[in-house]
Amino acid sequence: MSVQDRFRRFGQRMRADARKGSAAIEFAFVAPIFFALLMGIFEGAIMFFAQNVMQNAVTTVGRTLRTGQATCLTKTGTTCNAMTADDFRTQVCASAGALLPGCATALVVNSTRYTGGFGSGAQTPVTGTGNGFTGGACDVMVVRATYPWRVVTPGATWFLVNSGADKHLIVTTLAFRNEPYGGAAC
Repeated sequence: MSVQDRFRRFGQRMRADARKGSAAIEFAFVAPIFFALLMGIFEGAIMFFAQNVMQNAVTTVGRTLRTGQATCLTKTGTTCNAMTADDFRTQVCASAGALLPGCATALVVNSTRYTGGFGSGAQTPVTGTGNGFTGGACDVMVVRATYPWRVVTPGATWFLVNSGADKHLIVTTLAFRNEPYGGAAC
């Protein structure tokens, strides 16, 4: 075998070996974008799941308001203590579990009472204690809970954030008419 044939074979082998690492290099360019997109999809799915869990928790705890059970949540002697906004928040956080970290301090709950029914413009925002937060029999109530979810996926904040620098505000609203409890007629 001549020297020229050896160089030709060596050149062919070098060209063939030069293509072996190209897939790894191309993947190194594409991988960060792929994994950031994958993390964004997972975080969006977890946020959607957290929204549904919070909606379910607010609906479940809101049922105690609707049925009148919240007007006498605890009893001290002969006095009934109605559910407060803090009590509502505590029950929602207990029902939502560990999916909403820092729920006890971050969850904001408020309610609005419409004493004249659905067609009434007369509204009374109530966030305090007593029968104000729970409303009375046959009152139309709108209860809203908001939770700021911190977006952690790098680069995904431009489509996942809706309030603040890195926060997605999860909002749950529940509207209902209280049942005619306590002998009241609607």
